[in-house]
Amino acid sequence: MNLYMVSLGCAKNQVDSEMILGLLKKKMNIVEKPEDADLIVVNTCAFIEPARKEAIDTILLLSDYKKPNAKMVVCGCLAQRYKDEIAKLLPEVDRFITIDEYRDIAKIINDVISSDFKNNDALSPLNRVYTSPSYMTYVKISEGCLNRCAFCAIPLIRGNLVSRTIEDIKEEVELHVKEGVYEINLISQDTTKYGYDIYRELKLVDLLKELVSIEGDFKIRLLYLYPDIVTDELINFIKNNPKIMPYFDIPIQHSENLILEKMKRRGNREYLLNLFDKIKTLIPNAILRTTFIVGFPYEEEKDVDSMIDFINQVKFDRLGAFTFSLEEGTKACEYPNIISEDTKQKRYERLMEAQREISLKKNEALMGKILDDVFIIGYDEESYMYVARSYAYAPDEIDGCIYVAAKDELKLGQRIKVKVLDFDEYTLTGEEYVSK
Repeated sequence: MNLYMVSLGCAKNQVDSEMILGLLKKKMNIVEKPEDADLIVVNTCAFIEPARKEAIDTILLLSDYKKPNAKMVVCGCLAQRYKDEIAKLLPEVDRFITIDEYRDIAKIINDVISSDFKNNDALSPLNRVYTSPSYMTYVKISEGCLNRCAFCAIPLIRGNLVSRTIEDIKEEVELHVKEGVYEINLISQDTTKYGYDIYRELKLVDLLKELVSIEGDFKIRLLYLYPDIVTDELINFIKNNPKIMPYFDIPIQHSENLILEKMKRRGNREYLLNLFDKIKTLIPNAILRTTFIVGFPYEEEKDVDSMIDFINQVKFDRLGAFTFSLEEGTKACEYPNIISEDTKQKRYERLMEAQREISLKKNEALMGKILDDVFIIGYDEESYMYVARSYAYAPDEIDGCIYVAAKDELKLGQRIKVKVLDFDEYTLTGEEYVSK
């Protein structure tokens, strides 16, 4: 029996998909074309409207490839949030599996395909079919979220925080290190809140202490840190432990106090400025990454002016922005929603133009510099150059990359030094540097 799977959305969804593949591979062959599949699985995202549209478009597209008697299963956030509403609208789907049903997913799929599949195993992070390159992986340390940001539907979909134990996570990371993985990316909805549900205190630093004790050649990247609990203890631990990449992914969503209050975000402008200044003072080579939402209710043009002033003060290395999307069931539904899509887009473009200038100057400052520990992630046939990343670039293709010329053939995951010879806003171009 053949299986074809598509995973949409974030890296956390990717980990779920890899566990589902790990569960099903015992009795199914994983194929690369949907038309060859007896079972098509689509793991969906439903965070914002464009994600929901992509999920539905993907389902409809794949349904055209279904061969006679093939089955289609849709799981993930779309199924969790809208199962009852879309079941009738998408008869092409044989079964919607909610996230709450994942504990029984093997039995459910067995019922759908009506075969001798007979797999009663549970999903396990130690049993995955990895879709990431061999040199890197994602480790999901918790599920759900205790925050209730006014714009965010994630807690409505994924529920409250559910952390894995330190021992469980360490076992997984040890497995990856033994397999030769170099870049371990720790992910969750709120990585800084890790462990609070089971230990009744913040345990991220305790987790990191256990992980850096593992012997081997690897680095850890932390993603999705909530600003008000990026503690001095955490900053200093990252500073003093070379196995932790000095990469601070801290989505703040806005800089202005009134908007932050309406967003139900903790902290204020002054706190955020002090936090980023503290990180850069203690760790000068730290990378600061954040996200903003523009066009949130109550935002005015003066707030955008002030937000641009804020980013010019901080000078983020990486900055992404989204135009506000109203999500049903969130607190923002109670707010006046009178900002037009055209106005949102103009504010977005103003913000990103300011960030482009910052990024350009930061990359210009790297001209002629030698970058250590750059690892190869691909090859660009058009430019005849290798594509690479360093600790300064997250693996989600948002941060940009480094293009590298080399005299000799390089391998995927190989780590080299690179001399920077050119740049634009989001990429560097250089050549492999070999010490004489």
